[in-house]
Amino acid sequence: MDAYQSVLALHSYWAFATLGLLLIALLNSFAGLSAKRPFLKRDRQIALIALTFTHIQFLLGMVLYFLSPKLEAAKAAGMGAVMKDSNLRLFVVEHPLTNIIAVILITIGWSGHKKAAESPSKFKRLAYLYTIGFILLLSRIPWNQWLN
Repeated sequence: MDAYQSVLALHSYWAFATLGLLLIALLNSFAGLSAKRPFLKRDRQIALIALTFTHIQFLLGMVLYFLSPKLEAAKAAGMGAVMKDSNLRLFVVEHPLTNIIAVILITIGWSGHKKAAESPSKFKRLAYLYTIGFILLLSRIPWNQWLN
């Protein structure tokens, strides 16, 4: 197995854990917000673990991007050809760009909760920004290839 295939496999399996942890973190935040309970150390740890897994997934994705034969094909074909090929466009443009935006929003949610003084504000920032990031991640997963 070459480096590309190894990183691809790790990126794919890590994605399951990342999505699961993000879902737990955002559900925990909505639960804390709706129950009007204080923001506890446990809530912080759940959000931090989800953030950490998201950042590791991002790093794996960046390594994968630069090892990808799709990037080489895109370089050879040119950007005009990439934009006309939906599969190549997904892997070279849409998936990376959308996921970078998702990671940024999740990171802003984490940073924003630290600046908030009140528990409802902490939960709200985590819940909303983690949810938007989660939805963006789900929107650009290459489902037909990922689940095979």
